[in-house]
Amino acid sequence: MAKPKQKSDGSLERFKSELKEKVPRRLYVLHGEEVYLRQHYLSRLRELLIPAGMEAFNDKLLEGKEVSARDIIAAADCFPMMSEHTLVVVRDYDLFKANEADRAALMSYFADLPEYVCLVFVYDLIPYKPDARTKLAAALKEHGLVVDFPRQEQEQLVDWIVRRFKAAGKSVDSELAKYLIFLCGDLMQDLIPEIGKIAAYAKGARVTKSDVDAVAAPRLDAVVFQLSDAVGAGQYDKALGVLADLLHMQEPPQLIMAALGKYFRQLYAARVALEERRTADDVAGLWKMHPFVASKLMAAAHKVDLAWCRAALRRVAETDVALKTAGGDPDQTLTGLVLSLAYG
Repeated sequence: MAKPKQKSDGSLERFKSELKEKVPRRLYVLHGEEVYLRQHYLSRLRELLIPAGMEAFNDKLLEGKEVSARDIIAAADCFPMMSEHTLVVVRDYDLFKANEADRAALMSYFADLPEYVCLVFVYDLIPYKPDARTKLAAALKEHGLVVDFPRQEQEQLVDWIVRRFKAAGKSVDSELAKYLIFLCGDLMQDLIPEIGKIAAYAKGARVTKSDVDAVAAPRLDAVVFQLSDAVGAGQYDKALGVLADLLHMQEPPQLIMAALGKYFRQLYAARVALEERRTADDVAGLWKMHPFVASKLMAAAHKVDLAWCRAALRRVAETDVALKTAGGDPDQTLTGLVLSLAYG
């Protein structure tokens, strides 16, 4: 199920503007959850700086765990060959965990970067955790640009999905695009292969929900949402069928249980919101979820009452304890939970 995007700090917009105007800086730090966008704009920067055929001479990659400040400075000091620029990409070098001597050397170098160099620190496998109180953070802010690539807003993501399908020769409406986000998540790098599979599978020019359901690989919490929604709607055979599919896929029972617990807490909150005449936007803000997911949750809350929600929460909590402490078959324990919610 999709998570909400973090509020943009404007750095990505500034980075895109600098690329468009062809005035890149000498120093960048690229980080954030949206890997696809990060790679895309790093490629745009590379195309802007390095002439075709000159990559081997002027495009340098250093892996963070294997390098020191001396290595980084040495790579950046190399004059470009048959090009105006040298691009130095340092991947997964934790600037704020470097030793004191390396930090001091890099801060001094940032203040006097050669005009021909573009030095880019990319945080890929490690998180970017700056300490705003340090001189290093101040140096990065003064001499470079720290660019965050967060999850995208639903509206932007829907437009992007429509364009991806159009490029594949298929059309899709915005509601189905939202359903795909709900089913597979809101990270572009996760959606790209799913869009490719769906476009290849769909027989008609217009993609349908049955096309999506036939080949898309749903995330665990989306499937649990469907299971729990079926329970709340009284569709117990469907709920047991979804659970059987999950167990057949060998999803760990503990993860299924955790997702069930989260769903029923959200459902209870949505039911309370209805009682207080609140909206789906209120629920989305409370749980930091996308509007489409919140609207589905509110629709599910209309089918149950507060007493049922409280009883379901108690039963889920009891099952969670039993799963962690008691012996027996975890699959049977989960099946018993679904049956008790259905008939108890």
